[in-house]
Amino acid sequence: MDIDASIRDPEELDLSIRPDGAPDNPLLVIPFDALESAPAWRVERLAAGLAELMRLTVGVVRGPVTERLAPLAEAATLTLVESDSGNRHTVRCADIDAAVSRLREAVGRSPRASVALGRLLRQTAVLDTVSGLAAEAAVYSMLLNGSEFRRWLADRGAPRTVPPAGRPLVRVDRVGDALAVVLDHAERRNALSYGLREELLAAVRVADLDPSVERVLLSGAGPVFCSGGDLDEFGTATDLVAAYLVRLERAPWRILDRLRDRVTVTVHGACIGAGIEMAAFAGRVVAAETTVFRLPEVEMGLVPGAGGTVGITRRVGRWRAAWMMLTGNVIDSETALRWRLVDEVRSGVGSGRAE
Repeated sequence: MDIDASIRDPEELDLSIRPDGAPDNPLLVIPFDALESAPAWRVERLAAGLAELMRLTVGVVRGPVTERLAPLAEAATLTLVESDSGNRHTVRCADIDAAVSRLREAVGRSPRASVALGRLLRQTAVLDTVSGLAAEAAVYSMLLNGSEFRRWLADRGAPRTVPPAGRPLVRVDRVGDALAVVLDHAERRNALSYGLREELLAAVRVADLDPSVERVLLSGAGPVFCSGGDLDEFGTATDLVAAYLVRLERAPWRILDRLRDRVTVTVHGACIGAGIEMAAFAGRVVAAETTVFRLPEVEMGLVPGAGGTVGITRRVGRWRAAWMMLTGNVIDSETALRWRLVDEVRSGVGSGRAE
């Protein structure tokens, strides 16, 4: 496991970039335990250096995160621990060495996207919603033209031609003061296609413009809430500036965030990518016991592009968001509740039932 020489010389922490533009040393692992007895000034100096790095910094603490180590955990990209202290800066792992290996594998596959994500999360954690979404859209649009995303497209093969559904993809029903909005493209696992996104935007605009709508209840029909972006539409953007503008102007998440105190999202099954990204903006998220969450964008050479670096980061903190986004690991409903990614786990939830 790496022990960083920069404890003596912080300048040795800098990111090294190869002639082809790929980061040569994107991940740095530091056993923070070794610094427990270090002078306070040295710990403070290292923490300040970590906060400014382009590299991804992973702290390892096998004992408690003491007051001496807390500034390092806060400054790092994330910190791996063996026991859960409830600290948002940390990720509990049964096997820390396996967790480090997983991070190395994931970052090694998509180093450009990983480094871009690490810096982006430090921005979106402190920006307002619109500014955060703009930062995310800029990084996402840039990566659409990157070699890592092109590799993913080549590995995936040609997209399928999907016939139009021939019906609305979002059901909207007004019952008293409540607006029930149901993602209704179950045969596509409610994938967030261009058409579904536009219909969802129209639906939430109703609530935004009508103050008599006191509750918005968003759910999904079929076996899953939302399987993420429609993969058959990935790679079709030809004008990346236009892609950036569309991602900002036609995004329902801005409105979901504005209405958050009135919005409850009920999720079930697989809540992947854009599914949990948009849900995270709601004031209340209720999950079925068997719900699983995953953010796979970095392995595709991208970053979350449906507001996840803003909404999820606010819910779980940038450190746990980094773990989810870098590794793409599945998070179960129990962990999601403990991390406050969701607000309640309930049995009998699912298949388009608004709670």
